[in-house]
Order: sequence, then C-alpha cells, then structure tokens
Amino acid sequence: MNYEFDKDFWERHWQEGRAGGSGSMGGNQPNPYLARETSGLTPGTALDAGCGGGAEAIWLASHGWHVTAADISSEALARAAERAATSGASERLQWVEADLRLWNPGDRFDLVMTHYAHPAMPQLEFYDRIAGWVAPGGTLLIVGHLHTSDSTGHGHQHPAEASATSATVTARLDDTQWEIVTAEEPRRTLTGHGGRAVPLHDVVVRAARRR
Repeated sequence: MNYEFDKDFWERHWQEGRAGGSGSMGGNQPNPYLARETSGLTPGTALDAGCGGGAEAIWLASHGWHVTAADISSEALARAAERAATSGASERLQWVEADLRLWNPGDRFDLVMTHYAHPAMPQLEFYDRIAGWVAPGGTLLIVGHLHTSDSTGHGHQHPAEASATSATVTARLDDTQWEIVTAEEPRRTLTGHGGRAVPLHDVVVRAARRR
C-alpha cells in the first residue's frame, strides 16, 4: 500500500521547506536520543535510513563513524551535502538516493538508524527491513512517532501504518537474535515557527544483534 510517502511527496516536502527558510528542516539539530543511545558505542560503519536533511548522519560522522546516508529525495540529499561541506566530516559521509522499499545496501553495518523516516510502506515492515542490515554484534536504533488517538502537535494525525509503539517495534525483534537495550515513549517539545511550542511524543528503540 502507498500512504503517499512516495518520491513526489518527499521532493515537494523538501522544496517547500527550502522555500520556507531555515525552519525545522533547514537547520535542525540532531535529535537528542542519538547522542544518548550511541555514546557508548565504538565508531564503525553506520547506515542512516531516510536521512532527510542529514543532521543525524553528520553528527555521527563528526564523531568518527563512516556513514552511508540514504534518502528518496534528491532535494533532501542536496541540502544534507551542503550542510556536510562545512562540518569537517564530509569525507566520512556517503549520500545515496534510494527508495528504501526496494534498495539493498549490499552490506551490513555496525549501526543502522532511522529517525522519523516514512517510506511508502507500513512502518513496522520498514523497521523489519532495515533490521536485516545490522551486522552481528551491531546496533539498531529506531526513533519514530508514537501512534496515538490525539494530535501529534504537527496539526495532523499520522496514519496508524506510519506510526508505531515501543511494544509493536520490540515485538518484531526475536529475542534469540536481539537484546533490547532501550524501549520507551518519551515526550519532548520543539520550538516551531513564530516561537510556537510543538510537542512531540516519540518512540525510541535500541537493540543489539546477538553475535
């Protein structure tokens, strides 16, 4: 099924973000869970699945990781590469334009992460897919939107297929193959346009693949 999160949707999304100035898309900081969940890991190879504007990929590369950052939007990747050029870490970054429903990286990684990515497929099936790209002993980090019956704070409701809970994510991870390290649903607040407070209710899951 296609939930309209196709290439055309994301190209429009990022083009509109560029037209709107810096905003949350132009100069956003990496989400706070990234540093918390990776600070104890030894830098190695990483994949950022659905990297968007590249904030998380660039942060990771700046901390010694060699990062493959994939996104379906050429506009998003262009903006990410622009930002990376001033980061001092561009040599540790590879940008890949890819439809994550179909693309296969051809390798496994020490860390596979995704942050609010929405391909044109059910969210949990997407998480299943990227989990297969984690090397033995490696880490899977999923940050997504919690599906609730109330507003997300963005002025619209994510469809259930584009959302998850910590329980529905961890239920897909076989405990003979995975050790769940983090499974939580934290709340935080961002500052939106005009200084408006934007509440976010997130899902954060970190799991280590058993060797």
